[in-house]
Amino acid sequence: MSSPIRILCIGAGNMGRSHARAYHQLDGFEIVGICTRSLGSREALNRELGGTYPEYSDMPTALAESQPDAVSISSYPDTHAPFARAALEAGCHVFIEKPIADSVEAAEALIALARAKNRKLVAGYILRYHPSWISFIDQAQQLGKPLVMRMNLNQQSSGPQWETHKNLMSSISPIVDCGVHYVDVMCQMTGARPVRVSGLGVRLSHELPEGKVNYGHLQVTFDDGSVGWYEAGWGPMMSEVAFFVKDVVGPEGSASIVAEKASAAGQSANVNAHTQTQCIKVHHGELNADGTFAKPDKLIRLDDEPDHDGLCRREQEFFLRAIREDLDVNDQLDAALNSMRIVAAADESFRTGKTIEL
Repeated sequence: MSSPIRILCIGAGNMGRSHARAYHQLDGFEIVGICTRSLGSREALNRELGGTYPEYSDMPTALAESQPDAVSISSYPDTHAPFARAALEAGCHVFIEKPIADSVEAAEALIALARAKNRKLVAGYILRYHPSWISFIDQAQQLGKPLVMRMNLNQQSSGPQWETHKNLMSSISPIVDCGVHYVDVMCQMTGARPVRVSGLGVRLSHELPEGKVNYGHLQVTFDDGSVGWYEAGWGPMMSEVAFFVKDVVGPEGSASIVAEKASAAGQSANVNAHTQTQCIKVHHGELNADGTFAKPDKLIRLDDEPDHDGLCRREQEFFLRAIREDLDVNDQLDAALNSMRIVAAADESFRTGKTIEL
């Protein structure tokens, strides 16, 4: 039996806690340290996991003293690239939350380093492990071309959630942080090359520094004629009406996620609700000779889908297999870089007022 992978966990927010729970439960991993700047956060996570793991307040010390085989990075986005670079230089495999860096150039350099070091770099694109989203993409691919893809995830946040969002926005905008998930989904649906991006951004709160925005919108055009839009906004001012839209239309009909739980009042900032789907509604556009619809709409029920922790466990099971079985993760890294280019172009577009050709 193989020895467990010694893993250092960096970050103890929503994602960091879920990943640490997975490592704690999986026989293939052994946690060798929990690292976060917040003493309270790492102590709380350690207590939840039994209180036996070494704790660290800074990444260089944690990396040097714990001597891990792998590092899991779930800290703020502006730390992703430097932390991952240090881990790769130390010979570690890396699981890294999205986005893998705060710029396309940093992401390119990180991927190149992982390949040069022959280490696994796995990005936390959680929807790629979600059976409901896999089904949603499959349904979209049966609708013909071109596709019209409409998606958003706006979050009405207050209290600690708003503080977290403000901290995130100190380094990255909502359209970049969350957008990589959904443009990645669009790319899978079309299988086409993105060619043109435009974006909008608005600062809706005086609590944010000048130049920072808490609402963003992007539009992307693909070389097969497909188009998609995505919007994301964070803060106490955001509406919870139609904050969760996941919809795709093609010549043959449409497919839509019907998320009753996620769409319930007060759920827009609930991280568990963000991955809940419950049902996909498939509409067939075919008409009879008399103009009536030839087929009824179909509801694909998804009541047994995993929760947020369950999805994170699936990600870590894949990470373990990638290391143990030497899986080729290059296609996933190329996809992560592709989605980074799209959201970065949207960010550039709203700052320059110009459409960006990719």
